[in-house]
Order: sequence, then structure tokens, then C-alpha cells
Amino acid sequence: MKDALAIHRWLLAHQVHHEIVRLPRAMTCAEELPELLAVSPANCVVVTVFEVTTRVGREPVAVVASADSPPRPGAVGGALGARRVRPASAFTVNSATDYAAGLVCPLLLPDGLTTLVDERLAGAGDLVHTPTGERRTALLIRTDHLLSLVSGKTIDLAQSRSRREQATFPLAG
Repeated sequence: MKDALAIHRWLLAHQVHHEIVRLPRAMTCAEELPELLAVSPANCVVVTVFEVTTRVGREPVAVVASADSPPRPGAVGGALGARRVRPASAFTVNSATDYAAGLVCPLLLPDGLTTLVDERLAGAGDLVHTPTGERRTALLIRTDHLLSLVSGKTIDLAQSRSRREQATFPLAG
């Protein structure tokens, strides 16, 4: 599993200014970052992994977005032309990302993993926090640096879903 040290070393090798932040208590998922750090959810970046079913088959897809605007399965399905989109299991998240489920960092994701980036992240504050794969640390990095380092397709996840889209892309519970 990847961790804060791997991310730190990789960022140093790329000469990217950053900080590994020690959290006041352990987190169980990335959505806890705003509360733990007393920052706006808009300044926290999380990765949500979905299991997407297309005509070709089933595959995991990572979506990078802010904690205040989590990705909707319908928007992800619409962007990929998928038949079905549902949250991935913890096993799938661990296998596909090499991070602990719920603590996935948008950096160092495997090359073969389809990654989508919410275009609204460009409007986030100057600095953002993101998980490191560990329960007690977070990464503080400039938004523009993070976005330049994340390999993935930038898409509009703000689009509203139509009734047809809701019927085509059922939400799994």
C-alpha cells in the first residue's frame, strides 16, 4: 500500500512544494478531513472509486473531486457512456488504487486506472488537503500543482441528471 512517505519522496523528486500534515486524530475516510483540519470542504480533495459497467465489461474508475461536491454516479456514467455505475467495494478500491479504501490520494494512482478529475477543482482555494493513504496524515499542496500532477481526464461533474439518465444509471445502495 502507498503511504505518506511514498508521496513525499515522489513530490520531492518532482521538486513540488508540499507539506505532510499530522492529523489531531485518526480518520476513517477522506470526508473527515474538513472537520479534522477545521478547513472548508471545498479545500479538501477526495478520490471516489466507482465500479463502472460498459458494453466491454466492468472496470474501476477513480474520480477526483472536492469533499463538498462528491461525484454523482449519473454524471460519471454519462461521461463514460456506462450502463451502470456503483460505488466500488473496499477490496476493489484497495486492489485498483494500491491505497487503503477511504484514504485514496489522487497522486501515484496506477497508469491503467481510468481517472476523472472534476473541473470545479480549478476553482478551489490556493491550497488543498488530500489523504495520503494513512489514517493520521494528510497532504497540503497548491491546487495548481496537484492538478498538474494528477493524470486523468478533466470533466464537468456539475451537470444535472435528467430522468432518462437516472433510469439508465441506477444507483446501487
